[in-house]
Amino acid sequence: MNTNNSPAKQWTPPRALALMAICLLAGIGAGWVLAGTRHPAQTLIDKASTAPQQAGLSTSKPAQDPNSDQLKTMADNQAAPLLAKLNADSKNTDLLTSIGNVYYDAKQYPIAVDYYGRVLAMKPSDAAVRTDMATAYWYLGDADKAISEFNTALTYAPANPNTLFNLGLVQWQGKHDGAAAIEDWKKLLATNPTYGGRDQVEKMLSDVERQAHKTGAKG
Repeated sequence: MNTNNSPAKQWTPPRALALMAICLLAGIGAGWVLAGTRHPAQTLIDKASTAPQQAGLSTSKPAQDPNSDQLKTMADNQAAPLLAKLNADSKNTDLLTSIGNVYYDAKQYPIAVDYYGRVLAMKPSDAAVRTDMATAYWYLGDADKAISEFNTALTYAPANPNTLFNLGLVQWQGKHDGAAAIEDWKKLLATNPTYGGRDQVEKMLSDVERQAHKTGAKG
């Protein structure tokens, strides 16, 4: 789920959700979840950037993505001025969140979790930060921990659309629990009547319900 990179602003929630729906049906894109505090479609941009080019459109060699060490170095450099400020104000939750976001963006999820955890120790009711931390746990491969944090976030903000959407995705993709995903997405639509990606969520609901019906019929 990513954050401060301006290209993410070019992706609207409906377009992001449409791509998520395609990947849901194809059984891929297990990590495509929304960020709680930042730009919701960044992970889609990352995924889309790796899509194969149509034959004949380009003969140039595709650029290689930076490796984890390079991303860590870039994140350290970006975080340095924020860390300098934090040294003088160690309990500044805005700074801690921003540093967590930097490392989240760089896919340094354990470090991001650490900073988000420091925020939540002081502001446990910050549902957006907790949603980001849960998303980081998902990327770390811990679906159960992600679900636990999403559910905790919902105790403070029961109608948070990103939390509900992400929880449904992890229930579906991480736990293969279509019924739980359906419940979360229906709650999302019921509590957020003006949700920008409503049509796409309804499509996903229909697809998951249809698949669940087929599975039940075969059983």
